[in-house]
Amino acid sequence: MSCSSSWPLTPLDAAEKAFTLLAAAPTHVPFDARGFAGLPERIVSLDELRGLLLSAGTGGVVRDAVWRELVVRARRDGPAWRVAAVGMAMPGLRRQAGLLAAGWRGDTHDLDSELLVGFLERLATIDLDTPRICGRLVEAGVRAARKLREAESDTLLIRAGAAGAVLPIRPWDHPDLVLARAVAVAVLDRDEVTLIASTRLDHQTLAQVAARIGISAQLASQWRARAEKRLREAIVAGELAFVPLRARRTRATVGRRAGGVGPALGAGAAA
Repeated sequence: MSCSSSWPLTPLDAAEKAFTLLAAAPTHVPFDARGFAGLPERIVSLDELRGLLLSAGTGGVVRDAVWRELVVRARRDGPAWRVAAVGMAMPGLRRQAGLLAAGWRGDTHDLDSELLVGFLERLATIDLDTPRICGRLVEAGVRAARKLREAESDTLLIRAGAAGAVLPIRPWDHPDLVLARAVAVAVLDRDEVTLIASTRLDHQTLAQVAARIGISAQLASQWRARAEKRLREAIVAGELAFVPLRARRTRATVGRRAGGVGPALGAGAAA
């Protein structure tokens, strides 16, 4: 396999590739399956965990227990676990995407995008005491996609036979996936992604996130500023248009050392 390949163009394929990168060594995000009845008493990879949850021998109670943990990690630990949750639900998401696309004459990428956005938005609010957590998350994505489909259908009916521009296509790339791509090409590391995602997307304070990482708020501010500058430059330069399958681990660390703040605390796949 070559060390790089084109990043998938479709939303679901892009989300699956991000999940695959998280699950693959050496930058894998592991799941501790110990204590979950019926699962191996060891740490497992995300792709192995997905296979276990899809197995007919795994009951609904165990699936819900695992999904409660996944949701907690997604809310607490940042983008890597949100991408992991999407990847874990990918079989159900793809099945629903196929049903949504039936008879649809528009761009299915838009429907897939809304499916993912609806899933991720519900991930932040779903009640963990309810059963069928994964199913409910997928259903939230389906509702979001159906709203788009209905709205677009109405627009097409109004514009039928009329000249003029159509509504612009909504960008599908979710911020979590953008950050995952940035980590995969070593533009950012775990702590930098945590700083950006927690303060910019999850509205936590720098002091809160700095304390969790184990640095001062002033240093966290410096790290975030440098990281966001590199992220902007990488996007403009097109570096996030592909993802090396063999992670590069030097760029983010070198950037910090040049700034006089010491080596990176982590250089994993994503956080």
